[in-house]
Amino acid sequence: MTKTNLITGFLGSGKTTSILHLLANKDPAEKWAVLVNEFGEVGIDGALLADSGALLKEIPGGCMCCVNGLPMQVGLNTLLRQGKPDRLLIEPTGLGHPKQILDLLTAPVYEPWIDLRATLCVLDPRLLLDEKSVTNENFRDQLAAADIIVANKSDRATPESQAALHAWWQQYGGHRQLIHTEQGKIEGHWLDLPRLNRAELPSSAAHAHQHADKKGLAALSLPAQQRWRRSLNSGQGYQACGWIFDADTVFDTIGLLEWARLAPVARVKGVMRIKEGLVRINRQGDDLHIETQNVAPPDSRIELITNADADWNALQTALLKLRLAENA
Repeated sequence: MTKTNLITGFLGSGKTTSILHLLANKDPAEKWAVLVNEFGEVGIDGALLADSGALLKEIPGGCMCCVNGLPMQVGLNTLLRQGKPDRLLIEPTGLGHPKQILDLLTAPVYEPWIDLRATLCVLDPRLLLDEKSVTNENFRDQLAAADIIVANKSDRATPESQAALHAWWQQYGGHRQLIHTEQGKIEGHWLDLPRLNRAELPSSAAHAHQHADKKGLAALSLPAQQRWRRSLNSGQGYQACGWIFDADTVFDTIGLLEWARLAPVARVKGVMRIKEGLVRINRQGDDLHIETQNVAPPDSRIELITNADADWNALQTALLKLRLAENA
């Protein structure tokens, strides 16, 4: 049986960073797998996890709990039966609802395959001060379904967010564990804690997406001779716009970072090719984190998510101007 953990958390909470930390510190003798899903179409998390050493399956453009769980079942079956990992981490989109996923993982058909352990919810406590977040069904139910609440980004905490977390925990914490951390530093032994929280969650009435026509994971790649493309997705009051550029397209570093910093959206995430190699961009609200490496990625991918109207054409025009002239 494969030890399995569901790692949830709202947009920008730090799920992917937490998974990267776990993979970097796992027992090297163990084979781990990650089933990752994103709201958008272009597969940023897959790009971030590509060099982690784990077996990886992506479900882009929506969420793994939609469409009767079929995309998730295909990815799950492939990883379990072909990969035979010692540990499986499942990362749903930040807009994903946990009920359908947990129902599937505990279905009789998976009893011989899955040893479901603690569900972790990665939380940026500052979101408890944001009315749009705390009134979101998926945000509330991700927290309700968790065995362990990981209060991440403690280095960014404010007195107000600490007070909000304390008040929330007094009301909803129960007998679960609350762990404070920063930069997604989750300890591996937390994954082996048992699944104790079996609270009955309602299905999310608002949980619906407008899905593009999917052609599997091949849809994440550019056709031959195409230099770039744009993909859109929307649902639950959120919109996502992502771009993929070919391996020969190189961006101006300073201009790209300013574009990402100033874009009038809530979320920016990308792996982009620059003259120095690659830059990883992760922005939630005003928090901008960048990391550079002197290796070139196989392509460039960047995605923006917002719960307000956005002028994608204007943002695209500005982004295209940042391509270095010889690669435009």
